[in-house]
Amino acid sequence: MNYCDKIHYNIYTTGLATFGEMVDALLAQLPQDEQILRLAFFGMPNDNEQYVSRRIMLREKIRKFYGNHEPVLSYVSQPPLNAGLILEVHSYKADEDDHITFRRHGGFPYVVLENADGRFLFAGGFHGDVINFGIQQQSAEVFHMMGEVMRREGFPVNSIIRQWNYIEQITRFDGPDQHYQMFNNARADFYGKTDWSNGYPAATGIGANLGGILVDLDAAVFARPECYATPIDNKLQIAAHAYSDQVLEAAQQKKATPKFERAKSMTFDDRRIVYISGTAAIRGEESLVGVGLGRQLHITMENIGQLIGKAKLKMLRVYLKEKSFYEEARELLEGYGLNIPISYMWADVCRDELLIEIEGIAIE
Repeated sequence: MNYCDKIHYNIYTTGLATFGEMVDALLAQLPQDEQILRLAFFGMPNDNEQYVSRRIMLREKIRKFYGNHEPVLSYVSQPPLNAGLILEVHSYKADEDDHITFRRHGGFPYVVLENADGRFLFAGGFHGDVINFGIQQQSAEVFHMMGEVMRREGFPVNSIIRQWNYIEQITRFDGPDQHYQMFNNARADFYGKTDWSNGYPAATGIGANLGGILVDLDAAVFARPECYATPIDNKLQIAAHAYSDQVLEAAQQKKATPKFERAKSMTFDDRRIVYISGTAAIRGEESLVGVGLGRQLHITMENIGQLIGKAKLKMLRVYLKEKSFYEEARELLEGYGLNIPISYMWADVCRDELLIEIEGIAIE
């Protein structure tokens, strides 16, 4: 079976209850006949102290539930708009050609998949000390831990295919320094140690109301010439890593551009999977200003269409700047007749004028 048939993405939701009850209800829904690679929970803690305590509770529950087959675990502080707690699951239907290893480093579980196509790393939940350190120190700590895991497993930094970056209060400033720009500077330092001739990863840089810095990643090293990664540009947009200074915010006199592609695909013979970066209503490098949610959503979906070509969407995440946008966004997306899992979160987008951001996965 092709990798594109074996990798699965799904979204599970539960109604409001105590945090522990919601977690148990979600875990009870998980497939039993697949290897769980990644669990990403989206919820709404009251403060960072509660965020940390809930993250610890999650870790204990997952370790008890999975034992030595512990998947990657992330707890994202983004209030769900269509559930009490949302769980996004990345799973894999292994066959006799696949070898899956569950490992842990520095308290962070990760998964390595090996087969004739190559080696694949699923890692994340990387976070710093949100209680005692600021965004800049947390960012440096997170990238240090990422680098350690990748070196340990023999994955070069430029093998990252997809990266998810969650940044507390993404557009807020600490003095003259914007949170997102500080994170971008740390990412640029980390990425600057290698060559990116085959393009940067697909990525999302999205706000979280709490939780400091949190990063997840997928990486791949291919073993056959018929299997490879391809960066994907959108002809309607300037690549984010080529932005001018006009759209960057100052942080300690450095203005590193966001290092990501609009999308990136992995090809396996005649099939491919497309990772769609966080996508918004941007044309060229300018946001569409002064238009409503409906117009921004339409332009965002047009941008996604440019990126995926003939591939079919399999899952979407929708980030909305205001809770009140949920019903309109849901109705508009229903009009596309996608019939796929879609999650809706209340989250700050990386520019003040953007009302919505959408990311997703497509397969051809």
